[in-house]
Amino acid sequence: MNATQTEPTVFVVDDDPEMRRSFKWLIESVRLPVEVFECAEAFLQAFNPSRPGCLLLDVRMPGMGGLRLLDWLHSQGAHLPVIVFTGHGNVSMAVNALKGGAFHFIEKPVSCQQLVHCIQDALVLDRDCRTKASKQAAIEARLAQLTPREHEVLERVVEGMPNKCIAMELGITERTVEKHRESIMEKMGTHSLAKLMQMIFLCRRDG
Repeated sequence: MNATQTEPTVFVVDDDPEMRRSFKWLIESVRLPVEVFECAEAFLQAFNPSRPGCLLLDVRMPGMGGLRLLDWLHSQGAHLPVIVFTGHGNVSMAVNALKGGAFHFIEKPVSCQQLVHCIQDALVLDRDCRTKASKQAAIEARLAQLTPREHEVLERVVEGMPNKCIAMELGITERTVEKHRESIMEKMGTHSLAKLMQMIFLCRRDG
């Protein structure tokens, strides 16, 4: 992946050439990378979930259409923030879009300032989500290094059980429990029980 692909990019999907040009000009004016597509199908051909950014998505388009694309992204677990816009909005459409996972729903015409602020908020959300996902992946990689017995000890440590109770429940000595705890701490890269608990809760929060 080259450097430009790691930069947050604003993806625009709109079948109106004038709107695509307007959005492209506005987004480039605030020095953000932008890629425009004339239909949902064209966007899907280029879509890479690892690329950071956000999506500006028109609702009414020939073919797949905006809401169907939104549903597809949601069904695939894609976390790209989607700003849905339309010139023919209503309450029902807005509700459906937000239920489908849209970050925001706006009606055209929209002020340049409002749209830029919305894009910036979406990019912050995307950055935070990717940072969290990266931390979770690192924790999961460390957890994968634990032995089955260490997982059993860890589960009971997280529940707040003292070593004596863990030893009795697992049928091992307290000293063995202590050794397992030392190994768990080493593999998880921390010497703090509070930090260990934070790591486990972060990893499980969305699980």
